[in-house]
Amino acid sequence: MGQRPAAGDLINVRYIVDDVDAAIRFYTTHLGFAVLSDASPAFADVVRGNLRLLLSGPQSSAQRAMPDGRQPSPGGWNRIHLLVDDIEAEVQRLKAAGLKFRNEIVIGPGGSQILLEDPSGNPIELFQSAGRQGRDAR
Repeated sequence: MGQRPAAGDLINVRYIVDDVDAAIRFYTTHLGFAVLSDASPAFADVVRGNLRLLLSGPQSSAQRAMPDGRQPSPGGWNRIHLLVDDIEAEVQRLKAAGLKFRNEIVIGPGGSQILLEDPSGNPIELFQSAGRQGRDAR
């Protein structure tokens, strides 16, 4: 398990996942996260820098139905945004590992981006800033 940063130093994002163990493997193996806690199959949290990602499985309280009957589910378009130094190399590495992307690299005035999917279909944006090329971009 990773060392827990001070609570006030973290940005917390919750993802609904189908399989907590698969999500842990995905984020730690491919994207450099470390496990903070693991209460599989219901819940785990992983951290990368000051980003704490809460992974809530089907048995977690976060997946309980809303009062109007709607059921939380993975996917959608809201996403975490990870900075990378070399987006083309990162995409090549992740594709070689068999990971799924929603699109190809898109280049805009601020930089380049692409959407990766975790095992449950949650999006992760990989972004290389036009002004950060060649510098450490964690």
